[in-house]
Amino acid sequence: MLRISFLHGRTGTCAAALLITTCLLLTAGCGSGTADAQAAEKDAKAEKAAEAVPVEAVAASRRAVAASYTGTAALEARAESQVVAKTSGVALAVLVEEGQTVRAGQPLVRLDPDRARLAVAQSEAQMRKLENNFQRAQKLIGQQMVSAADVDQIRYDLENARAQYRLATLELSYTTVTAPISGVIASRSIKTGNFVQINTPIFRIVDNSRLEATLNVPERELATLRAGQPVTLLADALPGKSFPGVVDRISPVVDAGSGTFRVVSGFGEDAQGLQPGMFGRIRIDYDQRADALVVPRLALLDDGEPAVFRVRAGKVARVPVKLGYAEGPWVEIRDGLAAGDLVVTAGKVALRDGTVVQVIGAKPAVAAAAPAAKKAESRQ
Repeated sequence: MLRISFLHGRTGTCAAALLITTCLLLTAGCGSGTADAQAAEKDAKAEKAAEAVPVEAVAASRRAVAASYTGTAALEARAESQVVAKTSGVALAVLVEEGQTVRAGQPLVRLDPDRARLAVAQSEAQMRKLENNFQRAQKLIGQQMVSAADVDQIRYDLENARAQYRLATLELSYTTVTAPISGVIASRSIKTGNFVQINTPIFRIVDNSRLEATLNVPERELATLRAGQPVTLLADALPGKSFPGVVDRISPVVDAGSGTFRVVSGFGEDAQGLQPGMFGRIRIDYDQRADALVVPRLALLDDGEPAVFRVRAGKVARVPVKLGYAEGPWVEIRDGLAAGDLVVTAGKVALRDGTVVQVIGAKPAVAAAAPAAKKAESRQ
């Protein structure tokens, strides 16, 4: 508060007026300086915001992640058979059609049996004749009316006739073509009335109750893969579906030319809908961590050693990281980050250490990871 003592007289009046004028000028000057400072600060903030690089970021989170090997292969039936005719003849009846399920030993085609029946009758008559001769010779040998050599010859002829009879009976059985394995008729190349030559393929039977897929895996994976590991298959023909399986067997030999070994995966009753010949993508999980720290693959920098851009206080810093397992869009971080750290996933090209950034639509990623973690815990 200014205290002004008004002096009497003319001199006092002039001095008071001068003092009031000076105060007004000082007050006006102070107000103008504050406004200029506020304006400068506002301009600096606007300039800083204009210089900030817009980026997208995701928080590092915890979820289940599995180590796996992936590859592609075509499905094959574990058992498949080409049915051939073991004798010649006219097809009198075709008993099955394509797509029909058959059992092992079930009749498929009946051929004309007349010639085979006549051969059986002929060989049977010869066998009966020799049996009677052999019986009479055994009675006469006791009376020394025939020699032992003659009896032996009759016995050998009888054994040969019996073999001929069995052979003719077998040929007769071949006139009914039966299924060698159980499965589904995949193809039929015969019609009723066709003349069938011996050893002609007439059916193809596929046992699709258990399918297999063979991967040629690089030799570096030989120590990580073993029989019994879980397998997941995605078929192009059945989008949106996954089919569980298991590693059935592993070849102990590495091919010297390709440097690979064979891994055969089997798919059983849970693979409803799969058919032989389908093309599938196969993943073999050989290890799993239920609570791993992960970030999206997009966060990794591709300019050398593994690293990410971490966002703190509006600025980014390049942070080297140690990677672990990778699964789908996620990669495990073994060292370098903590849960909740923001890492840049989009806009990395324009960034350097210390670049000011503006995070657009930061995603916590914890919500997306929680269901997978719960699923992994339920498996354990």
